[in-house]
Amino acid sequence: MSSGKETIDRRKFITQSAALLAGGAAFARTALSNDRILGANDRISLCHIGNGSRGKELDWIVAQLKTSHQVEMTTLCDLWRLNREKAVATNEKYYGRSPRAYQYLEDALALKDIDAVIISTPEHSHSTILQMAAEAGKDAYVEKPMGNVLAEVKAARDAVTKFNRVVQVGTQHRSEAYPKAAHDLIQTGVLGGVSKVEIVWNYHGPRWRGREETRLLREQDTDWRKWLLTKPYRPFDPQVYCEFRLYKEFSSGIPDQWMSHGIDLVHWFMKDSFPLSVVAHGGVFAWHDGRENADTFQALLEYPKGFLVSYSTSFGNDCPSFTRYMGKKATMMNVGGEGSPRYQLVEETGNHEENSEIDAKRSAKYILLPGETKVPPMGIDDLSLGHMANWFECMRSRQQPVCTVQDGFAHSVANMMATEAFHSGRKQYWDAATATILDRAPVTQGAYPEFHRQVG
Repeated sequence: MSSGKETIDRRKFITQSAALLAGGAAFARTALSNDRILGANDRISLCHIGNGSRGKELDWIVAQLKTSHQVEMTTLCDLWRLNREKAVATNEKYYGRSPRAYQYLEDALALKDIDAVIISTPEHSHSTILQMAAEAGKDAYVEKPMGNVLAEVKAARDAVTKFNRVVQVGTQHRSEAYPKAAHDLIQTGVLGGVSKVEIVWNYHGPRWRGREETRLLREQDTDWRKWLLTKPYRPFDPQVYCEFRLYKEFSSGIPDQWMSHGIDLVHWFMKDSFPLSVVAHGGVFAWHDGRENADTFQALLEYPKGFLVSYSTSFGNDCPSFTRYMGKKATMMNVGGEGSPRYQLVEETGNHEENSEIDAKRSAKYILLPGETKVPPMGIDDLSLGHMANWFECMRSRQQPVCTVQDGFAHSVANMMATEAFHSGRKQYWDAATATILDRAPVTQGAYPEFHRQVG
């Protein structure tokens, strides 16, 4: 969620979203799962795996679409008893009847009447559970990052492809109106050749530390070994369980949670999905509280089309955040942090050496939606409806959603390269021929300098 002080009012945004979604509620009669054929008026039966804080938000989003998109949360699954009980009570209010509740995902995935699953578990389990869901014949909405272990992300991607599942990855900004408008404008070539993208998203606070649920968790109320999933056994630790983003075995922290959004937008805007190479640096400079992942992080990523991405986050200072796409003809500015709807196009003419007053002479305009005259705020919450609605529509049409499993694989690769560069202190390279991450330049990169000269 954006850390901007100015945010869109939720009720106003929901009203706007509902209007935008109304036109997309016509559904085709097609195969939805291996065992079921749904018609236009048939209900989509959902199982939600992982009912924590983000899970609660996703439940709310689904409930807003229950009538327009004919969906119901019929099943819940969480290892922790407290999460299950809270989720059951919440969804009973939404649908007027209690959903089924399971502790173990194997039991939930075995249900024949489940069409699809929502996965909002801790990050280290996203890929494995997505793979299991695909193999069980379920479509899926999976929170980002799609994964943080390359072999597991590949296995999930391959399973989704093999079993022809419709998967939406939860980088929801692709489905929001202002990023879509900015994306469409960039595709016209208005920026000219882009040489650099800068992303600076800051937050003042320890982030993820001190969660209330850490004090409530008891080992007897969950299954610690199942929670670890593919990770080696370690003694039960409620801080690791609830604040997993601070521990490097389970999350990269800033890259997994924040850079995944920023780099996914870069991939979408620039139509260039895998970095050639990545360097990264950072450390724990602000919050010396036992965390293993950086509270201050910076990465530089080079892309095949010939541009550099600079990504930076600090949790020790909340100075203004921004993103800018720097082209020869114009600069696309996004004012604010993650999810900010405020985009501005600034003409790139002249230079400061020739004219010290050039900034005042460069034309600038905000990107507004049709019929709007007021500049949008610098942030929204994480409760927009469009991304989930797009998934439901694609489940019925069997078309690909706006953020596919391939897109999720790409942002995961960028995150993993940045994380490995940070921990190892060595530049990381993507070998497209073998789909592997290396600490030396692959032989196949020999052709890239010539490519750079052609597009520069």
